[in-house]
Amino acid sequence: MQSKDARFDGWFFTAVLTTGIYCRPSCPANTPKRDNMRFFASAAAAQQAGFRACKRCRPDASPGSPQWNERADLVARAMRFIADGVADREGVTGLAARLGYSVRQVERQLQAELGAGPLALARAQRAQTARLLIETTDLPMGDIAFAAGFSTIRTFNDTVLEVFALPPTELRNRATGTEHPGVSALGTLCLRLPFRLPMFPDNLFGHLAATAVPGVEEWRDGCYRRSLRLAHGPAVVSLRPAPEHVACALALTDLRDLSMAISRCRRLLDLDADPVAVADLLQGDEALAPLVAKAPGRRIPRTADGAEFAIRAVLGQQVSTAAARTHGGRLAERLGEQIADSGGGLTRLFPDPAVIAAADLDAVLAMPRARKHAVSALAGAIAGGEVDLAAGADWQLARTRLALVPGLGPWTIEVIALRGLGDPDAFPATDLGVRSGAKTLGLPDSAAALLRRAEPWRPWRGYAVQYLWATSQHAINHLPAA
Repeated sequence: MQSKDARFDGWFFTAVLTTGIYCRPSCPANTPKRDNMRFFASAAAAQQAGFRACKRCRPDASPGSPQWNERADLVARAMRFIADGVADREGVTGLAARLGYSVRQVERQLQAELGAGPLALARAQRAQTARLLIETTDLPMGDIAFAAGFSTIRTFNDTVLEVFALPPTELRNRATGTEHPGVSALGTLCLRLPFRLPMFPDNLFGHLAATAVPGVEEWRDGCYRRSLRLAHGPAVVSLRPAPEHVACALALTDLRDLSMAISRCRRLLDLDADPVAVADLLQGDEALAPLVAKAPGRRIPRTADGAEFAIRAVLGQQVSTAAARTHGGRLAERLGEQIADSGGGLTRLFPDPAVIAAADLDAVLAMPRARKHAVSALAGAIAGGEVDLAAGADWQLARTRLALVPGLGPWTIEVIALRGLGDPDAFPATDLGVRSGAKTLGLPDSAAALLRRAEPWRPWRGYAVQYLWATSQHAINHLPAA
């Protein structure tokens, strides 16, 4: 905190007894005396202890802790589910059922590590969503209250006042500089998604653009755009890289999906990563060190929907990137729900797994019969609950269940783990791009030998994959022309 190191924003929060305020570690205010400080592992714990958010550093808007995307234990899985809105939509009972533990055990584990239970953590997220809507829209406060997930307007008013030390109307006045903001219907919300520096956007946005499914995703005017299937309706998101944030424009059907949409965009772009920790480890390898020094901050291009990516991974087996896009586009055109996109050329949602499982794929896809059977079997397993690829899914259990689906081999499973589940240590050693990159760097290119060589890269083997892929001139490594 004394060094104002922004790398640790989101890792912990500091509270000052004399002012009753909590801050992020990089807050520019003068550092208080140590005896007057308290430290918390979550904003929810600071709020629960009676501290309010600093108006200067806005700790509620800091990047999330990278631990929740690195770890696979109960607490990390719970935090991923809470970020995805499960606690708000299904309650603590639904959250516990998804995790496979009792409500008491979930509450005990979260309280022990974070100093706050699932309800307090969800409340902190609702407060952050409310602040975003208050400051970036001119919607009526009643609409904002229910959109942010509050059950009553009184609860909304009390929470905003308690967390931010300002009533909702004054919070809006500070942001707009006007006493009487207008009222308008829901349009496009423009937000900034923070991340930890450094960040190298070329492979991240280049990969998403190069593999974009026609009608579902596109690169337009320097932005990656895609449709999203959310809890209360479809949405369209536009993401543009900037030096210190990602500009995000969201067109939602229902405002209640805002926090879920933000969580999925952050997950898609791996924005909660800790690039310094990754670089510190990978630079210790003489083969990878020059690549890391040349382009620090590579992220893993992940997904907004694990089920969608898994099906796309099967479609992409043993074919080129262009062929995989064609197969995905045909599937979306024939089976995906139509959407309206006034800002571009998006026309469809990627089909729901249940729809794919029930469809006659012979009439949709021009590919070997065995692969069509694999697509159908995987979609059926996801729709039936045998395979869970949600944000807080158990990574190892998902691998075990995927291995039982006919037609899914080690390459497909590890690619799904890497980009669909978000396991930062996933390593598709049989991938042609990985093996080619290894050969270019003078590393062993056989799968077994490469796995042994990659052991020192744990737990960041997924980021090493990005550097191995970067040795080629493939389109995934370059931002498209404007």
